[in-house]
Amino acid sequence: MSSTRNASSQPARRYRYLDTVTAFFVAILIVSNVASSAKIVDTGLSLFGIPLAFDGGTLLFPVSYVFGDILTEVYGFRASRRVIWTGFIALALASLVFFFLRLLPAAADWEAYAGSAAYDAILGGMSTGGIAAASLLGYWVGEFSNSAVLSRVKVLMKGRFLWVRTIGSTLVGELLDSLVFVLVASIAGVFGWELFTTLVLTNYLFKCAIEALMTPLTYLAVRRLKKAEALDAYDVGVRFNPFG
Repeated sequence: MSSTRNASSQPARRYRYLDTVTAFFVAILIVSNVASSAKIVDTGLSLFGIPLAFDGGTLLFPVSYVFGDILTEVYGFRASRRVIWTGFIALALASLVFFFLRLLPAAADWEAYAGSAAYDAILGGMSTGGIAAASLLGYWVGEFSNSAVLSRVKVLMKGRFLWVRTIGSTLVGELLDSLVFVLVASIAGVFGWELFTTLVLTNYLFKCAIEALMTPLTYLAVRRLKKAEALDAYDVGVRFNPFG
């Protein structure tokens, strides 16, 4: 059986699956950012006259919020905070690699069939830091808001109705994430301003819909992790400071 613990008084301990969850989180964060820079998808649909198009990362990025919900629900806000910062550092490193790769001289045969122009067009967001900066700022605001809301509601509702806090926290976190992400990416020149409203609206709707559809999987993962770790953290007396 899982033991319910006050997160502010938990002793330091090693967890069986926290490293695995962290690895998946970091992988999803990096891949989704590369996908965001690589392609804009047109659904052929519109809402109130606004075309519904989304960047490629929208397909995968919401899964990182699922992992964020699982981390906060099972391990608490402090563990979630450490994992979020780990993802940020990994994303910054990936951006630096693409940036320095862009500066290196290209082989003639590669220029013939691909070329620097194609590299800049597809990976420019990562290599110039536009997507990375947008994601870092958007995710910083969105994920910490998501985690704090979920944690607060869990305590207030005494651990009942997991779906209320996972979906409710997502509505807050994803809204802030989408606004900041598209705004910064547009300022950096990754997206044109004509796509601003379309990307914010579509990203928000798609991300919330994907996480809502994944609620049964979230329930399953949370239940199994709580049992495996013998842990059900409640963030009583915890300060929701992103910098710790």
